[in-house]
Amino acid sequence: MVTTVPLHEAASGDATDETGRTVSVNGRTYRLPRRPLVLICFDGCDPAYLETAVGTGLIPTIDRMGREGFAATALSAMPSFTNPNNLSVVCGAPPSVHGVAGNYYLDRETGETVMMTDTRSLKAPTVLAALAREGVATAVVTAKDKLRQALALDLDGISVSAECADKVDEATNGIASVVDLLDAPLPDRYSPELSLYVLDLGLELLRRERARLLYLSLSDYVQHRHAPGAPEADAFLAAVDRRLAAFLAAGADIAIIADHGMTDMAKADGTANVVFVADEIEARFGEGAARVICPITDPFVRHHGALGGLVRVHVTAPELNVAALGAFLADIPGIERVLPREEAARVLETPWEAEADFVLTGEKGVALGSHEAEHDLTALAGERLRSHGGFHEQRVPFLLSRPLRADYREKTEPLRNFDVLDFALNGTE
Repeated sequence: MVTTVPLHEAASGDATDETGRTVSVNGRTYRLPRRPLVLICFDGCDPAYLETAVGTGLIPTIDRMGREGFAATALSAMPSFTNPNNLSVVCGAPPSVHGVAGNYYLDRETGETVMMTDTRSLKAPTVLAALAREGVATAVVTAKDKLRQALALDLDGISVSAECADKVDEATNGIASVVDLLDAPLPDRYSPELSLYVLDLGLELLRRERARLLYLSLSDYVQHRHAPGAPEADAFLAAVDRRLAAFLAAGADIAIIADHGMTDMAKADGTANVVFVADEIEARFGEGAARVICPITDPFVRHHGALGGLVRVHVTAPELNVAALGAFLADIPGIERVLPREEAARVLETPWEAEADFVLTGEKGVALGSHEAEHDLTALAGERLRSHGGFHEQRVPFLLSRPLRADYREKTEPLRNFDVLDFALNGTE
């Protein structure tokens, strides 16, 4: 039986910090949580998924959060990839502050490409670490282990991933074991269960009072595979919604954002709609003229085949006329914007030193890649390419289980996904 008491009453919890203590991080001040707070980064959750499922009654808890708490659409950080946005959320700031501008980048000093799986790129402290230092029991649970180290930078608390749940130890993860907390098998990395494991583990940590502040980062496997309204997407959303109801029943407040949306990038016949930028450049300017970096690249190749809505172009031939290259790129069908380095850093709010000579974004429904030979499209296993990274995937849901105070209702334009900790800790009734 589903109860219908107002959400802000159901999630009242014990207000154990009414002293008004605060921490300041990256130019913002945050109040210590008065009640347990569960912040969920719903990876790849385009607003259309929730809009469709609410309309069919599949997600009653999320529906009630929208009606009785707060619901809006926010803009993600750019590029609209997983790593930059998760770090923006926990730092409360754009990539220009924390330094992480992609999942994958070119190290200008060494000329080597680097996959961001540790803290080398991170230049700013996290709100999570600051709150933990003030005595707030904090836990980070991620689907993908690639994020865990960065999100848990300087964190005196728990940090685990569903992907590596069986490889946990006290010294590294802040807890001796987690597999014994759940009566469930370890999830496959390419399955909806990976995200559900994150939520279930977070719920157990909350119930066992191992954490009062939880950051739960899911996987976008379902969204890469299935469009809004598809039976598989609806089943996943319903399963997530049931777990949200359990968090509320356990006395927690909930905040939900996403790191990016999702766009169908396939042609009518189902084949991927891709511009292979490196091939285009070499056909015009010759081999070795430039290096094209796909910053969506990560270990989860079956999600997207390293194809997304944004790529970076580094000029490597000294004799190449950079202005001529920029003009050529702007004329390639399917490319929407060609941003020179200075403009890219300003428009995307990314660190200048991390930017390429040009940043390209695709038209809606167009994926950008490097050389065709470098992208294994068989990894898509016959599914339509659905991906992200550009401006068309910036719109994300922003939900709180508690209503906003009047002064914060006036601060919702523009709203960014990395505003969520400010709103959840400082702005709710």
